[in-house]
Amino acid sequence: MAVIHHTTLQPSKLDLLTEWLPSRPWYRGGPAAPVLEKSGGFRLDDPAGEVGIEFMIVTDTAGAEPTVYFVPLTYRGAPLEGAGHALVGTMEHGVLGKRWAYDGLCDPVLVTELLLLIEGKAQAMAQSITDTPDHEVSRAYAGAPFAPEGFTPAPADGTDGTRLPTPHGTVLHVHRVLTPAPADENPPLPAEDALGHVATGWPAPAGDRQRAVLLTLRQA
Repeated sequence: MAVIHHTTLQPSKLDLLTEWLPSRPWYRGGPAAPVLEKSGGFRLDDPAGEVGIEFMIVTDTAGAEPTVYFVPLTYRGAPLEGAGHALVGTMEHGVLGKRWAYDGLCDPVLVTELLLLIEGKAQAMAQSITDTPDHEVSRAYAGAPFAPEGFTPAPADGTDGTRLPTPHGTVLHVHRVLTPAPADENPPLPAEDALGHVATGWPAPAGDRQRAVLLTLRQA
């Protein structure tokens, strides 16, 4: 079970993402730095209790229209060997000390738990509350059981998101730029050829709720 510490972070997660997002091929902003707001997200538990796993939804309000990004992250107490290219940055945690933040799709702990979530064997947890399930996160899967243990993730970023080959000849398409819809009117559906998906909602600026498919799983 992940314990949520309500403490200081220097720099903050949004500070790290403000520097990191413009380096991504799927970033939609212009030359000016993004102006980010935390909109929502959820967590997964690392069974070993060593790695923090967070799926952040952030909104960039710098442009004429807001852009919503989906950013999986992991937090570690030491560098992840061989993952220097995936480092988002380091920060000082008021309780845990120095933490290394990584693009979570390059971290085998996050990818393993994400595949188990899609399969229905892991529970999405509330982003900011200890030991509390997030029941707004929905998932579905119609394929064979995964065997993610020992799996080494090799994600590829593109202008339309990130593609991650997974076990059993499937590909996980992570929608880095989200297309939200009103949660109570037109909830988005995954593509017809999807074997699985994960979706969730978050509060919109006007006070209602939005919802989007975060990722889809297809045959390679």
